[in-house]
Amino acid sequence: MFKSLTHRPFWVNFIAAIILVCLLVFIFLQLLGLITRHGQYLTVPSVLGKKTPDAIRFLEEKGFEVLIQDSVYVDDAKMGIVLKQLPDPNSTVKINRTVFLTVNRVTLPLIDMPELEGKTLNFALDIIRRSHLALGDTMYKPDFMRGSVLEQLYRGNKITTGTKLPWGSKIDLIIGSGLEDQRILVPDLIGKSFGEARILLEQNGISLGAIIIEPNIKDTLGAFVEWQSPQRFTDDNEPVYMQAGQLIDVKLIKTMKLPADSTSNE
Repeated sequence: MFKSLTHRPFWVNFIAAIILVCLLVFIFLQLLGLITRHGQYLTVPSVLGKKTPDAIRFLEEKGFEVLIQDSVYVDDAKMGIVLKQLPDPNSTVKINRTVFLTVNRVTLPLIDMPELEGKTLNFALDIIRRSHLALGDTMYKPDFMRGSVLEQLYRGNKITTGTKLPWGSKIDLIIGSGLEDQRILVPDLIGKSFGEARILLEQNGISLGAIIIEPNIKDTLGAFVEWQSPQRFTDDNEPVYMQAGQLIDVKLIKTMKLPADSTSNE
């Protein structure tokens, strides 16, 4: 074979080499086209509004790669659906092209509870709206901070600023209604548990002032009121009145002392 090649003219061998190289390049390009599917195109179908798992399965069946590019939350759209796709629907792309999806979250995002106490009602409402929360119930309580938020509640309990809440949670507000001229007879707290005393004061729109606690008390709510100021009656047995929003000071003891039985010495 080598002898036949050497006996041929150089130009014949040269042309044969060129033909062989061209043939190899042609075969390589054909194989490359088969591997990459060169020249084959697909139309990207629309998966907008579809549930994310269904959209992924549908696109993969059509020959596309799928990648979740972003997960956001839009409250006026169904949770877990496709919001955006890239390339756009009905675009013509090469086969094996990756389709990027932006989907709506399947769980509510958590947000930080803002500080509302001390703010005016209108300002608090604006903060609630910008924080993606919702206004629940509004209750009014006698207080000199008329029109301001006194307490912020979630599901009936006070909630502190910075607490994580689901998007769209309802926040209840206690608003100051101002101090009225109506006089209230000082409630009698003596002998009541601290928990009972607090409820009675809230019902009358009166706030707690100074609280003196015995050192051995661990359960404050279970302690008893031994002393209060102002008293219900004066030394001359005249009733004492106060206005809503004013303060009462109390002293708490662990065990209520019962009055001595006046008949025991008879």
